[in-house]
Amino acid sequence: MITEFTYGTGSCLVASNCPKIICGVHYMYFSIIVFWVTSVITLGVSLLPKPIPDIHAMLKTNRGTVRGFFLAGRDIAWWPMGASLFASNIGSGHFVGLAGTGAASGIAVAAFESHVILAVLGSEGHCLKVPVIVCLQVMTMPEYLKKRFGGKRLQIYLSILSLFACVILQISADIFSGAVFIKLALGLDLYLAIFILLAITAVYTITGGLASVIYTDTLQAFIMLIGSFILMVFAFIEVGGYESFTEKYMNAIPSVVVGDNLTISPQCYTPRQDSFHIFRDAATGDIPWPGTVFGMVITAVWYWCTDQVIVQRCLCGKDMSHVKAACILCGYLKLLPIFLMVMPGMISRILYTDMVACVVPSECVKYCGVDVGCTNYAYPTLVLELMPAGLRGLMLSVMLASLMSSLTSIFNSASTLFTIDLYTKMRKKASERELLIAGRVFVIVLIVTSIFWVPLVEVSQGGQLIHYMEAISSYLGPPIAAVFLLAIFCKRVNEQGAFWGLMVGLVMGLIRMIAEFSYGTGTCLAASNCPKIICGVHYLYFAIILFSVSTLVILGVSLLTKPIPDVHLYRLCWALRNSTEERIDLDAEEEKEEEAAGDTEEDRPEKPRGCLKRGYDLFCGLQKTGPKLTKEEEEALRKKLTDTSEKPLWRNVVNVNAILALAVAVFYYGYFA
Repeated sequence: MITEFTYGTGSCLVASNCPKIICGVHYMYFSIIVFWVTSVITLGVSLLPKPIPDIHAMLKTNRGTVRGFFLAGRDIAWWPMGASLFASNIGSGHFVGLAGTGAASGIAVAAFESHVILAVLGSEGHCLKVPVIVCLQVMTMPEYLKKRFGGKRLQIYLSILSLFACVILQISADIFSGAVFIKLALGLDLYLAIFILLAITAVYTITGGLASVIYTDTLQAFIMLIGSFILMVFAFIEVGGYESFTEKYMNAIPSVVVGDNLTISPQCYTPRQDSFHIFRDAATGDIPWPGTVFGMVITAVWYWCTDQVIVQRCLCGKDMSHVKAACILCGYLKLLPIFLMVMPGMISRILYTDMVACVVPSECVKYCGVDVGCTNYAYPTLVLELMPAGLRGLMLSVMLASLMSSLTSIFNSASTLFTIDLYTKMRKKASERELLIAGRVFVIVLIVTSIFWVPLVEVSQGGQLIHYMEAISSYLGPPIAAVFLLAIFCKRVNEQGAFWGLMVGLVMGLIRMIAEFSYGTGTCLAASNCPKIICGVHYLYFAIILFSVSTLVILGVSLLTKPIPDVHLYRLCWALRNSTEERIDLDAEEEKEEEAAGDTEEDRPEKPRGCLKRGYDLFCGLQKTGPKLTKEEEEALRKKLTDTSEKPLWRNVVNVNAILALAVAVFYYGYFA
């Protein structure tokens, strides 16, 4: 307001000199954005003395303890957990990437999301994994590997690899896609938009912990669904309904198909004949059906059953019924992207063909500044051109919500990995307060590192963001999926087999990934010079090969080396999950030393602190929350946190819902196959 009074609002004849970042937004959707950001930060920081019931659930989780900050005290109900699973997975990269690839090649890309059967199987995977992990009272998946195999190298390696994947796969892609939308909507510099969004996101991630992340995810999942549904309705009305949509998409060919002294094949700008089919030719399809059936299963197992972002949410559930229900709810929600993102992206190609479907490099540069194509701009363009001013503000909030919910989830999980699996190795006698501060500082380091990777994301995989994300998953995920599956289901697997399986898989995956970044992935106009022996296989086929090789190496090395005695495996693998025998941990001596160091640290007298320091502690959740528990109270708390029992009624309810979700998935694939 003050800035507008100072510079003036301008007129049709004379524009205002007010800075774009302040006055460049229409007042109707500026108010929506302000309301949304205020709500999110208020909910995330959550420092009200008398909170409302939902916020009370967040406040009663102790942010001043490692378990409270990173696992929300294991007291989260199924509905916010399920919403958080969905919101954590569906970032702005999915809005931009799914819509963009949908505009380019049709609905097959929806299979990456609509694998609801895999989401349900993922929930059953959690039903297999979570009871084991909960009983162990661990907070990260690498921590489970340490319990299962002993030693430190597996835990450290997997933590580092997971953090590397966070940077190049999840954070950078979400940052880029969110910045694309903000750049178009507000006219801001790309990196200025990134800085503003990350600053807001970091505030409630650093201050609130997992509980605040989950409850803000719930709010933002609701915003995402409502906003994207409204846009879908507008889009189908504009195009004339579903029948008209299927007809017009096949004729959405750009007007400029000649230029830049290039001979352009019609297949580069003509919609695919199989655009409305999920299963495509095994040899010529852009997403071949064997890759859909088998390759996607492998990457889904990696993401839904082993990725720290997902597993951390399941570990914070009240009980196993809540965990199952949350995963099934997420599975139902994962059916929606084909309607809310992919088809609107295809409609964007119909309405704005020359921009979204541009094929001549000079034309693409004119529209979006990138010569490999403008399909990533399909969804943002649809929002800005089709929606009225007030609803544009709502959709801007949707994109911000998807970006921030995904980033906060990744930041919290990444800081958990760093703090629990890496920092404690460097500082064995670190106090709980020091661990909390280290986790929060690491978030800032992660943000800065990710920004430098954004330019590579923009041009990879022919400018199609979703293919970049899935390709990286196929190069890094299969060995991890193989190790975790075999760790659970094959007690004969030992540390040597798991380690060398991961090493062989890592080398193979990095060779493919580095070669693609070095030579480029090519486009329809210019093929890549990457050697065929390395890059000549579709990335989903490569995932199948990588998983198979890693599995063979793990089993082969394990069978050639000494097995782990059962006394170290009770309740650590599926065959011994119900054992009541006392387990002797492979790292028992190290745990005793760490506990002794922790006790020494807790016994130190607390120095008096001034008002400013106490206020800082309150804001960051570092304050002391009560006296030390007695041994009886600690034992009662341990039993509560490791309880995997279920009430028969709710166990049957969630099992029936899992079957229903599978039936819906079968109908879905039968209809669109």
